[in-house]
Amino acid sequence: MPNKAFNATRSDKIFDICNIIFMAIVLIVTLYPFLNVLAISLNDSIDTVRGGITIWPRAFTFENYKTIFAYDTLLQGLKISILRTIVGAVLGLLSASMLAYTLSRPDFQARKFVSTFLAMTMYFSGGLIPGYILMRDLNLIGTFWVYVLPGLVSAFNVFIVRSFIDGLPYALQESAKLDGANDFTVYWRIILPLCKPVLATIALFLAVGQWNSWFDTYLYNGSNATWTTLQYELMKVLQSTQQGGGAINANDMAKQMAQISPESIKMAITIVVTVPILIVYPFLQKYFVSGMTLGAVKS
Repeated sequence: MPNKAFNATRSDKIFDICNIIFMAIVLIVTLYPFLNVLAISLNDSIDTVRGGITIWPRAFTFENYKTIFAYDTLLQGLKISILRTIVGAVLGLLSASMLAYTLSRPDFQARKFVSTFLAMTMYFSGGLIPGYILMRDLNLIGTFWVYVLPGLVSAFNVFIVRSFIDGLPYALQESAKLDGANDFTVYWRIILPLCKPVLATIALFLAVGQWNSWFDTYLYNGSNATWTTLQYELMKVLQSTQQGGGAINANDMAKQMAQISPESIKMAITIVVTVPILIVYPFLQKYFVSGMTLGAVKS
């Protein structure tokens, strides 16, 4: 008996050591690229050309970030990006959850037809030109809502939320109906609170998609400074840096490129667009759990 206990303890220690080593390797592999990007963004542009930067800047400077934020339209783009991220995530979440709740109801007679129709949108699309014509005919070009309305309902998100709702005890809805609750009350006070894990996941998907999007700005609001976005403006900054910032002659261009490295600007832009999402993620992480309905029927 003592030998078995000793062997079990030794096995546990070996497992813990292997687990720690494995997780340390995963942490290093995951964290190193981000630290490398951060180090290059904080390093002097001329020194960056030499290469060899790992996780610590060799010649520390904020000049790369000063170059980015020196553009006047960047602040306006930041405001619109934040606004479209919040509005797009909230409205997209409500639309997906409402439609998912409707499709999860067994008494909804058209749910098979609607589900099939939604599934078809995942495999077929009208294309770029028909999409532009549609936005033009809806008078959405040159407006803020061109960022929100086209992607308001995502079939992928609807199916994920519906699958989660199908796993909830249907007795909860029946009990609420017996107490006089209508469909909206069941959706708002019972379904939504129990769907926090999947809603947090979908909210993160929507927020990241809205925050990183810039091509729709290029298509629909490229000449409208009022509704420009941060990512679109940063893309223009990167292009101007790679092209020499509009230098008049070769000497001016060479002088400017010697002061500003496109690689450093690219890394600084990566940090600028990544940090806000990294700040939001910890607030949603606590909802990435399951089992929130354990004991709900009994209570």
